[in-house]
Amino acid sequence: MLLSIITVSFNSSKYIRQTIASVIGQTFTDLEYIIIDGGSTDGTVDIIKQYEHKVNYWMSEPDNGIADAMNKGLSVAKGDYILFLHSDDYLLNAHSIELASQHFTPRRDIFLFDIFLEKEGRRILRRPRGLNWWINLKTGVFHQSAICSKAFFDSIGHFDVNFKIAMDYDIFLRAYRSGIKAQKVHMPISVMRLTGISSRLDWPDLQERFREEKLVHFKNCPSLTAYWFYKIYWFLYIPYRKLQTMAKL
Repeated sequence: MLLSIITVSFNSSKYIRQTIASVIGQTFTDLEYIIIDGGSTDGTVDIIKQYEHKVNYWMSEPDNGIADAMNKGLSVAKGDYILFLHSDDYLLNAHSIELASQHFTPRRDIFLFDIFLEKEGRRILRRPRGLNWWINLKTGVFHQSAICSKAFFDSIGHFDVNFKIAMDYDIFLRAYRSGIKAQKVHMPISVMRLTGISSRLDWPDLQERFREEKLVHFKNCPSLTAYWFYKIYWFLYIPYRKLQTMAKL
């Protein structure tokens, strides 16, 4: 059972060394490691080259955003299972994948593990909500701790390159609407640093994130009833979140 870990990076010299070390130091041996870099100019590629003898495949070239890079990784991955661990995230410890693999079963295509969110050295444990009704409104999945079968991507398709932030929300909402089930496992396997664009809490960045979430909703809208539900939801939600954000300033 081969597991492919795909790291997407761009100008990630600050953190990528820890990401790589957390993967190549795993006790699980049936592991393929892929790094897709978007043409970094800050020394990231030099760091990757230092470890290339322990990386199965890597490339560095301009891309059309994170979703495009993730799709490039999928196109070369040979694993039965796939985990995306981006360049500012890392696996919790050397046994993370070995312990996670013990929960794999042919009855599920998605395995959702717990995750630590890290900011300024402090960690907060988060458990995924999973693929349930709530995902109609907000994502309940952290892709850094979501291990999916290759067959899942073969059936549901790859990431939509039209999204720069919400590409993972889109693919998991598509999975839910297709009736795909996920297995939740209450065990943390990774750490997500709150440094990426989806973690920014200023109003302009939140607006952009909400704009993409709205596009995800209407792209995957299953009925006229759902369409009007989303119209009302976004009419009320945007002013509410703006007031909430401004109140914290």
